[in-house]
Amino acid sequence: MSPKRIIISRTDSIGDVILTLPLAGILKKYFPDLHISFLGSAYTKDIVNCSKYIDEFIDWNQISNFTESEAINFIKSINADSIIHVFPKKEIAKLAKKAGIKNRIGTTNRLYHWFTCNKLLRFSRKNSQLHEAQLNVKLLKPFGIEKEFNLQELAAFYGFESKIPVSEYILSLIDKQKFNLILHPKSKGSAREWGLENFAKLIEILPKEKYKIFITGTEAEANLMKTEILNKYMNIIDLTGKLSLAEFISFISISDGLIAASTGPLHIAAALEKVAIGIYPPIKPMHPGRWMPIGKNATYLVSEIYCEDCRKTNDCKCMREISPEMVFSKLEEINNR
Repeated sequence: MSPKRIIISRTDSIGDVILTLPLAGILKKYFPDLHISFLGSAYTKDIVNCSKYIDEFIDWNQISNFTESEAINFIKSINADSIIHVFPKKEIAKLAKKAGIKNRIGTTNRLYHWFTCNKLLRFSRKNSQLHEAQLNVKLLKPFGIEKEFNLQELAAFYGFESKIPVSEYILSLIDKQKFNLILHPKSKGSAREWGLENFAKLIEILPKEKYKIFITGTEAEANLMKTEILNKYMNIIDLTGKLSLAEFISFISISDGLIAASTGPLHIAAALEKVAIGIYPPIKPMHPGRWMPIGKNATYLVSEIYCEDCRKTNDCKCMREISPEMVFSKLEEINNR
């Protein structure tokens, strides 16, 4: 099966979308003239537009406000012969079938895919030992792509580069004589967090003559960080709530590294080949085996223990036990390669 125009559908969060981008690079390798559209949520548009392998972004938020007939006609106008439901969504699966897309690829795990997709693949993400990016590649089997890529190979297919001009303000923040390090302590509830007290201790042990430290996050998260971090340390630059996503990508592209939990910014840094250190719980399926950042300078820390006690709470003792000294050691290890 040789596609001419394909839709990759993934309407969830930033990190998930970034780990889906290698699909576009692999498809372009096998089918160089292929036109690839990415159907995603509006807030991930700036991420998708950074991939040189994707030709067009389609805003699901816009389509979801259409009447059914309007949505069907819009999807028909894309002239896609194939759609890959990477993130399953019933409404999209139904629309793709009604729009007459010839090849509709999904997994057997969703009952509605049995009625809306004609290329069904049987595998479970929940119980798999594979990384999320490797699981995504399994959806390419109908196109004759059955190679099992390792994570280093997948990182080469990101095609990810900041296309946003760097503003004078952002440029002025960078100290070329130091390692410009971004700390992203919060996750908007999307991941287990390392704890503000640990980030505070890390700030204290980072040599001021070597590291310039930036704190990032949303405006709402800034209020949560004021007491323990933002109002406490004079040697940090507070960027919380001050950058759009496009500006944040641009800033990461000229920085040197980023430390965070399993969040979108961590995966952005990894895709941009920056030093990206993720801090993870050992609990499946949140563990690094499934969600570690992949990139030339990406790595992670995780407690090598069996941990089930905090599965039902966000207060993750096994993460808090990763010391700031361990994180600093990992950072220095990467820098001294």
